[in-house]
Amino acid sequence: MILQDIIHIIESVAPLSYQENWDNSGLQVGNRNAEVKAALLTVDVTESVVDEAISLGCDLIISHHPLLFRGLKQITGSTPQERCVEKAIRSHIAIYSAHTSMDSYLHGVSGRMAEKLGISCYRVLVPSSTQSAVGLGVIGELPAAMSRESFVAHVSEVFASKDSVLRWVEGKAEEIHTVAICGGAGASFVEEAIAQGADAYVSADFKYHELQDAYQRITVVDMDHWVSEHFTREIFSELLSPHIRTYIAHSDQSPVRMFVGKK
Repeated sequence: MILQDIIHIIESVAPLSYQENWDNSGLQVGNRNAEVKAALLTVDVTESVVDEAISLGCDLIISHHPLLFRGLKQITGSTPQERCVEKAIRSHIAIYSAHTSMDSYLHGVSGRMAEKLGISCYRVLVPSSTQSAVGLGVIGELPAAMSRESFVAHVSEVFASKDSVLRWVEGKAEEIHTVAICGGAGASFVEEAIAQGADAYVSADFKYHELQDAYQRITVVDMDHWVSEHFTREIFSELLSPHIRTYIAHSDQSPVRMFVGKK
């Protein structure tokens, strides 16, 4: 299959017009006219991921986070990013990233998180200025209300990771029914979640004072950034596996490790 046709499939649900103006989603490395037989799916593009693509004979890496956020001034192999570009070009591996374009797709990153939590009917939390069904985060209702503690346990079970822990603060509501969700760093949307009547908000990368501000107002569950977004690889697989071989990268893991010391 031609790379441009694969890109068309992805962009049919997550077009580049959906991305934030600071982002760099899209084709990072490669020729749009190249033949592709297999793709490796990942959240991050690392040297280990590129090596895995080479070992599997993949012609394409599809990532959530872009390899290239800013322009490279040289490619000398002195940084991991430069080495990834070098290895990919030498091995004729294309790299495509769907970052905030996939974040803004209703059934993308945040929508998939909602579905994993059992929320089947949801809407965009922060719509774009032009389309109400496009934007960041989602909000919806659980099938049945849960206590705060049971809800946190439910989130932990769904997004379980041996090297990850959840932080949380309790909100005003003792039972959780309406839930707002945003994959990745979504602390800036807490006020919007409260304004729309959410009992809980699930996202990543909260600072201490942001959690403090939410305390007694809305239950916030804060998780590792990568953990919140790793189901994105499933979305890529569902889109592309009918057309080419796809593999989920085993080497794609959060670089963050947790150490829990003894009291």
